[in-house]
Amino acid sequence: MQLLILSVFTMTAFAANSILTRMAVDSGHIDPTGFAILRVLAGAVVLGAIIVAKKNHLQLFHRRRAVGALSLAVYMVGFSLAYLTLDAGLGALVMFGVVQIFMFAFTTATGTRPTGRQLMGATIAFSGLTLALWPGAHSTSDPTGAALMVAAGIGWAIYTLSGRAEPDPLAATTANFILCLPIVTATLIWFSAIADATVIGWGLAVMCGGVTSGLGYALWYRVLPQLPQNLAPIVQLSVPIIALLGGAVLLGEAVSLAVAIAAILVVCGIALAVTSRSLPKDRR
Repeated sequence: MQLLILSVFTMTAFAANSILTRMAVDSGHIDPTGFAILRVLAGAVVLGAIIVAKKNHLQLFHRRRAVGALSLAVYMVGFSLAYLTLDAGLGALVMFGVVQIFMFAFTTATGTRPTGRQLMGATIAFSGLTLALWPGAHSTSDPTGAALMVAAGIGWAIYTLSGRAEPDPLAATTANFILCLPIVTATLIWFSAIADATVIGWGLAVMCGGVTSGLGYALWYRVLPQLPQNLAPIVQLSVPIIALLGGAVLLGEAVSLAVAIAAILVVCGIALAVTSRSLPKDRR
């Protein structure tokens, strides 16, 4: 039950990232590059303050930090820029669909075989993603925005995979944010109009970075080791559904029939996969 509650909180925080980013960037309160920089800065400050208060040890130069910081930077940049053209729910659907595909491919290649039921669930969920992105007269996806979100999804998948080996989730997340900050800043500062951001834009970026990202990612690193490896990517596909509902209610984003059907397929795929039982080793 505790794992379920923590997972729900974590997935809700991930969905809130999409909604807050879309709310800030699409409304013109702040440009996407400035939002990304402030988001990482806020996460680093909040997490750093917690580490100092708890007197935890912080390893900034462990070899795992390179993977964590770089993958987090790829995710942050792609995620913010993609929301110039994608709705909150659709963006989350693209990103976590890519996460599922990448992580399933990785775990299968490294010897952790998914069960037949998990594969069927993943296939159904992937068909939902394909439907949402299928080009056509009624398609709501933007190719550039979708490509940026694909990059963000790959970055997040690598970040998630690297988190399984972290003995201290809070310290690892803090170090990743601190090291990610100069990477994101150096990449985006030349294109940023952060000085023109409104107070609302700053506030949304700080909330997204300090609360739903920083604390949410630390919680995710805590939950990860307790989840079966094949289920981690599937569980994250609940995020687009939460983001779709949040985008419709809070941002007034229209949910097309195709996206609604895609969301249903994703939910069904998750339900099928997470209720499967692992096969005994001698039957794999």
